[in-house]
Amino acid sequence: MGVNGSRMDEEQSMMSKKETLLRLYRYLFDYKKEVALVMAIMAGTITISMVTPLMIETAVDGYVARGDIPGLCRLGLLAGLLFVFFLAGTKARMYIMASVSNRVLVDIRQHLYAHIQILDLQFFDSRPTGKILARLIGDVNALKDVLSDSVTQLIPDMATVLCVTAIMVFKNVKLAMAALLAVPLLAVGMFVIESRAHRRWQIYRKKTSNLNAYVHEDLSGIRVIQSFAAEKESQAVFYDLVEQHRKAFIDAVVIADGFSPVVEITWGLGGFLLYFIGIRILGAEQVGIGTFLAFSTYIAMFWSPIRNLTNFYNKLTTNISAAERIFDILDTDARIRDKEGAAVLPALQGEVRFSHVSFAYSDEPERMVLKDVSFDVRPGETIALVGPTGAGKTTIVNLISRFYEVGEGAVLLDGTDVRQVTLASLRSQLKIMTQDNFLFSGTIRDNIRYGRLDATDEEVVQAAVAVNAHGFIMELEDGYDTQISERGVRLSIGQRQLLAFARTMVAKPAILILDEATSSIDTHTELLVQQGIEALLKGRTSFIIAHRLSTIRKADRIFVIDQGGILEEGDHQQLMEKKGAYYRLYQSQFM
Repeated sequence: MGVNGSRMDEEQSMMSKKETLLRLYRYLFDYKKEVALVMAIMAGTITISMVTPLMIETAVDGYVARGDIPGLCRLGLLAGLLFVFFLAGTKARMYIMASVSNRVLVDIRQHLYAHIQILDLQFFDSRPTGKILARLIGDVNALKDVLSDSVTQLIPDMATVLCVTAIMVFKNVKLAMAALLAVPLLAVGMFVIESRAHRRWQIYRKKTSNLNAYVHEDLSGIRVIQSFAAEKESQAVFYDLVEQHRKAFIDAVVIADGFSPVVEITWGLGGFLLYFIGIRILGAEQVGIGTFLAFSTYIAMFWSPIRNLTNFYNKLTTNISAAERIFDILDTDARIRDKEGAAVLPALQGEVRFSHVSFAYSDEPERMVLKDVSFDVRPGETIALVGPTGAGKTTIVNLISRFYEVGEGAVLLDGTDVRQVTLASLRSQLKIMTQDNFLFSGTIRDNIRYGRLDATDEEVVQAAVAVNAHGFIMELEDGYDTQISERGVRLSIGQRQLLAFARTMVAKPAILILDEATSSIDTHTELLVQQGIEALLKGRTSFIIAHRLSTIRKADRIFVIDQGGILEEGDHQQLMEKKGAYYRLYQSQFM
């Protein structure tokens, strides 16, 4: 899987528009009762609209011609009542479908979000977060009018066109044919415009995604931008992306706006042919005035929904690319998932075994990060992983958590292959701490409790005390109820790290992984937290990745990782006496 940057157009799988629409409309099937009610209301309103021209014909050729004023009044009263029912029905169907379409959007967004949650890390490594947000928010919102209008506009307008055509043919075949002669021209014009507009709207969606991704990335790194005085460079990139976005929109709109002129031209041509053929060819004396008025009304009733349909088609062309992008994510396979019949992992003792494990990332399959790695870790043992950057230390711990799938061999916990158990039961017993610990917007208490949501307030405090975080928390004005942002802007880096330790402590994991977890803590804070770390490690299997070798001297064993495997293994004293790779690393830091 290649990496997509914020300034690169995304690649996506291609699917037919028909398939996309069918998948989209399946979400409406969950609301069959509401849609059926709307259909029933529409049947009534369409019937009323169909009989209106016939009532005009009857009024002119019947009551007016005979001078039957009472009959004309009765017909007018009936027409007024029908008009009231028509307005009420139209309002009701629009209200119901607005509610349904919003609920469908919620369903789609929840479905998409749930699917994104189970995708493996390689999916997130391959694209900016902003591009995922663009699909989850902007692309889903773009479907609202399509879903609503599919029922409230598409179906009634199509039914109106069919009914009007049938009535006109029944009333006078020749006049009907005259009125419909311009329809083939409309069909050809729409096909040409749609085929060109769809491709341009796809490009526009991609440019929107690029802009969204860059803004998200830019704001996330605003401290770096300001510290390097790179505001002008950042603005230049932003302006370039905005210009690309604007140009893509104009290119799409210029083509899409061709729908309306095509409809207006063919509508005018159809009206002209009706009167020209009706008067000059058939002869005005052959057609009654009431019939001409009825046909005039019917041709307006025919072309008005045609215009609505083309507007809907234009809207569909504009937004179907959003549906394609959504389904592209939904069709992305979750490479790491629960296998069929996966068992729940029992409470772990903490034994870890790598059996001839090999691994390569999917975007670089030819470069083996790990090659035939085997080792055994006893329950409660602390293992330190050291070695140069990119040697595979983090890969090892990610395979234990099954964030990535082994290429060959197996990772076993208490003798059970991690691929044979559910992800939830596996990861609930493992906890990983990194150097960049994320804090959520909320209170300090909520952030610590995130490690185990059912933890009591007492357990939260105990965890904070254990890692020496309680002291600085109580110095804050609101203590554990202090509100912090996701970046912890009111906290120092060391304080944020201590909160992350407390969050891990309250989770009580069977296996603990510390991935450079103390690299951003200053020496003073490190001394404060050292006792907490020892308490955290006590009684549980632990893996510690550290470049600062002073932090892992007490580890039971140290693995020196390089060249795709374990070069050396032993405790600190043994490896120093060996005077190999570990000795050279240690000497480079302290000599």
